[in-house]
Amino acid sequence: MTPGIILLIIVVVIIVAIVIAVIAIYNGIVSKRNRVDNAWQNIDANLQRRNDLIPNLVETVKGYAGHEKGVFEAVTEARALASAATTPEQVMEANNQITSALRQLFAVAEGYPELIASQNFLALQNSLQEAEDRIVYARQSYNDCVYAYNTSIQTFPGNLLAGIGSFEPRDGFEVTEAEARSVPNVTF
Repeated sequence: MTPGIILLIIVVVIIVAIVIAVIAIYNGIVSKRNRVDNAWQNIDANLQRRNDLIPNLVETVKGYAGHEKGVFEAVTEARALASAATTPEQVMEANNQITSALRQLFAVAEGYPELIASQNFLALQNSLQEAEDRIVYARQSYNDCVYAYNTSIQTFPGNLLAGIGSFEPRDGFEVTEAEARSVPNVTF
């Protein structure tokens, strides 16, 4: 073999290796983006499950604490806002409002021992707690996927392909500090 052919083979091998690396990096970014989308769908399904439980819970509490109109309105409004949300950011905000409203609802329920002892209320409360636990897990999974995806498009060499492939960073699911630490205001 002549030195020219050897050089040509080396150049071809290097080009093939670079093309394979670019394809692998691109496919990795697409895979991470798809995981983010899938994780969001899991959050959405769990939020819907919780939202489906809310009317039953509100009606059960209303039977015992009918004069707590403001709390029921807050829960109903938060649920309606969640149903109308179309973007992940709107869903996140609506979810935070539902969580706050549910805290108020459970605080009201604590003032009614006969309600707390009701089997229907206890079953709904347990179902809602299971839904909340699933939401927390789904949020964590989503945030982990967002972290991996954002890291892959912001670090070298993925950042080179991210601009070409129109990959945009995603926002994680956040609960604001004030909402996480707020105590519901309940009056009797």
